[in-house]
Amino acid sequence: MKHIVLAGGGTAGHVNPLLSVAAAVRRLDPRAAVSVVGTAVGLEHDLVPQAGFELDTIEKVPFPRRPNAQALRFPAAWRRERRRVRSILERRQADVVVGFGGYASAPVYSVAHRMGLPIVIHEQNARAGMANRLGGRWAGFIGTAYDGTGLKAGKGATVRRVGLPLRPAIADLCDRLAKDREATRAEAARALGVDPQRPLIVVTGGSLGAVSLNRAVSVSAPELLALGQVIHLTGRGKSDEVRQSVAQRAEEGVLTDLDPAHAGQGDYHVAEYLERIDLAFAAADLVICRAGAGSVSELAAVGLPAIYVPLAIGNGEQRFNAQPVVDAGGGIMVSNAEFTADWVRANVPALIADRERLGAMGRAAWSYGIRDAAETMARVVLQKADRA
Repeated sequence: MKHIVLAGGGTAGHVNPLLSVAAAVRRLDPRAAVSVVGTAVGLEHDLVPQAGFELDTIEKVPFPRRPNAQALRFPAAWRRERRRVRSILERRQADVVVGFGGYASAPVYSVAHRMGLPIVIHEQNARAGMANRLGGRWAGFIGTAYDGTGLKAGKGATVRRVGLPLRPAIADLCDRLAKDREATRAEAARALGVDPQRPLIVVTGGSLGAVSLNRAVSVSAPELLALGQVIHLTGRGKSDEVRQSVAQRAEEGVLTDLDPAHAGQGDYHVAEYLERIDLAFAAADLVICRAGAGSVSELAAVGLPAIYVPLAIGNGEQRFNAQPVVDAGGGIMVSNAEFTADWVRANVPALIADRERLGAMGRAAWSYGIRDAAETMARVVLQKADRA
């Protein structure tokens, strides 16, 4: 029996690809034993068991970035967690380790290398994080969602753009779109309570929302509604401001909740969050969003034109995420400072009205997107386990 240990977690961006690959491994080889190393404080603590996989937890050991008290404590904490990881890998009888970045990955890479275990890495970001930069030097295979991640692989290693392992709902949507895009769109629109015959803009800033997107789009409601419909996912705790902004500017009766009870009512649909985001992607003609790695990869895989407004933090990681699909013609990138109500009014209605341009953008996004990353990674992992 093959024993495969996956490591990573913290954020959904690390956990979702990990679970997608784990599920693909199980589909390809139901006899393989699959477990996960993560932390007790990341999303993996709940999501991994819910997906049917066993989770072994270790403590977070962030790499010190400056000389301070944390830096002084780091060596002892690093040794402690490496001992814990070794115990886990020995107990699990690991044949191969698969890492996805995040706090849990770094000590797993280090111990697996010392034990002589094959290491496989997936990097979802356009610029690799510290854990994967560490593990990359020991990995035999590195799959990436983007070219040019900055990962330096060791001698004899393979580095290949395989795409992002998609969440099951998005992978299923891609399959249905490939078979019949129009029928899939119509079915999703009916489920959401919107008109499949009219253009639809989906706005999302993620689970926490994006104030700049919320304000610019809601202030522009009259101009957008003149051409179609809007589904606006505001993020947690941010719906009231959007509702008030739309109500002040749009005609009475256009504003409604995104809820089955309000199906067919109004054209500006507001919700803080949508569990079935795949339905929104299926029904949309255009998405306005941030440029997280997961969002960019999923929208490209689905073949959706998008306006990307990168979050201006760190070293500009989100801009790097969106640039390749924008260069391929599948999206437009606007800086956070430039994305104002005036910009929306000057650009979005004209884009929505230009069906030929929207169609070309969608086809370019689809061509850039990759939809089989989970299976590709799973096959590599199983091959490495066979050779162990």
